[in-house]
Amino acid sequence: MEEHGVTSLVVLGVISWTTAFLFIRKMCPKRSFEFCNRLVSTIHATVAVTLASFSVQDWKCPVCPLAAQSSPQQMKTLAVSLSYLIYDLICCLFDKQFSLDNCFHHLVSIVGIGAGLAYQRCGSEMVAALWITELSSPFLHSRELLKELGYRDTDLNLAADISFAVIFTVARMGGGPYLTYVTLSAHNPFIIKGMAFGLQLVSTFWFYKIGRMVKYKLIKRTTTASQKVGVNHTNEN
Repeated sequence: MEEHGVTSLVVLGVISWTTAFLFIRKMCPKRSFEFCNRLVSTIHATVAVTLASFSVQDWKCPVCPLAAQSSPQQMKTLAVSLSYLIYDLICCLFDKQFSLDNCFHHLVSIVGIGAGLAYQRCGSEMVAALWITELSSPFLHSRELLKELGYRDTDLNLAADISFAVIFTVARMGGGPYLTYVTLSAHNPFIIKGMAFGLQLVSTFWFYKIGRMVKYKLIKRTTTASQKVGVNHTNEN
């Protein structure tokens, strides 16, 4: 895939994601900026996982061939996600809830994917990284969407929390370290290795935060249930 074709696809993608956000914002005027952006993010996660799955060359070894020339399908997949990351990084600057770790994640991903597209190499590793990182994203965003829709502290919201935590743990703390290892071991450009290491660091930090979140939610749910039982028992007496 030629370089100007990739650049055009990225520019078109940024325009498309921005248009999608403005359309959702127009259709849902009562919803927050974050709510509309998370809907766009959910769409991207679904598209990214689908495209990444189609661009795997051999499912017997999803990260093979290592440090090889990227296929046209892999280049297109990465260009679509690069355009989304640029769009979302801009949105982060306008969002009231600024997150330093999220911005760092975006910057590392943008630089890494941009380098991969420039080198036209490492497509297998980068597509695998995209698949791993975006697999849990729909569940991440559904947690916050449900809260704004009025389902905070419900069984549905707890199910979304646990689903997100499980998928994130399996993907990023199971497949993530292995992918980081093979990326660092292969003859990849230094910037690609740096991206792999940086993403794993962020994933580990988020894993710690998710563990605390799940612990808090389960303790809160158990405490609430115990209080209800105590109140009912008192009323019966």
